[in-house]
Amino acid sequence: MRGHTLILAAILAGCVSPALAAPVAADWRMPDADDVLVIDTSKGRVIVELVPEVAPGHVARLKELARKGTYDGRTFFRVIDRFMAQTGDPQDTGEGGTDLPDLKGEFTFRRAADTAFVIAASPWGTEEGFVKSLPIISQALSWSEMTADSKVAAWGSYCPGVVGMARDDNPDSANSQFFLMRQPYMSLDKRYTAFGRVISGLEAVRAIKTGEPVAAPQDRMDRVRVMADIPASERPTVRVIDPAGPWFRGEIERLRNEKGADFSLCDVNIPVKVE
Repeated sequence: MRGHTLILAAILAGCVSPALAAPVAADWRMPDADDVLVIDTSKGRVIVELVPEVAPGHVARLKELARKGTYDGRTFFRVIDRFMAQTGDPQDTGEGGTDLPDLKGEFTFRRAADTAFVIAASPWGTEEGFVKSLPIISQALSWSEMTADSKVAAWGSYCPGVVGMARDDNPDSANSQFFLMRQPYMSLDKRYTAFGRVISGLEAVRAIKTGEPVAAPQDRMDRVRVMADIPASERPTVRVIDPAGPWFRGEIERLRNEKGADFSLCDVNIPVKVE
């Protein structure tokens, strides 16, 4: 992905509204290269922004396994249309894991007044918005006046592209398997740890061969790397719309006016430039 090829990859299918002027340089941010996974799959490149602010243990585990090469060659063994694509099992069956200890569930996190959370809507005593590219639902911050730590509960919401950790019935059984959302599925909220989002390549995720299990041949992750580890000559340049910037605020307002009571975080497009 060199040669200054511009990809405007929205988190959802769709385009930036022509009613808004194009974003200017100040509207973009560069994600931390140490919190970006570059996943080269049999269907194309997928770029994931990890969000350690909401699930530090899970982000650390994904980066550790990527750096060990554990994810290279892993198949997408369970893929359900209009739901998700699951991978990350060293056995490629859905029954395996690594020799690392299982992870404690991080289904919610504690949001403080200084958390970099951008509010998009405030329905029914909650606040909905974004931490970086990840859609978040939170208790209203005003409730922090009644909590011992002066914080409130918040959690990632399963819009398309959101990355979650697979587990069994034990809430603390996640190990290496994860899934990429093909479509929204909010019933997963607060039940499975959400810790990142596809910011480029959602079309590749949606093109992965479906099946439960997937019949051979299966699509796979050929190579998974932390972007900071990629040599500078090969590393993509990634810019994402800043949710705290004026362009994004204008887009949120436009969508809220257009959708009215039907507005959802999953309606929000987050443009990305990859060069």
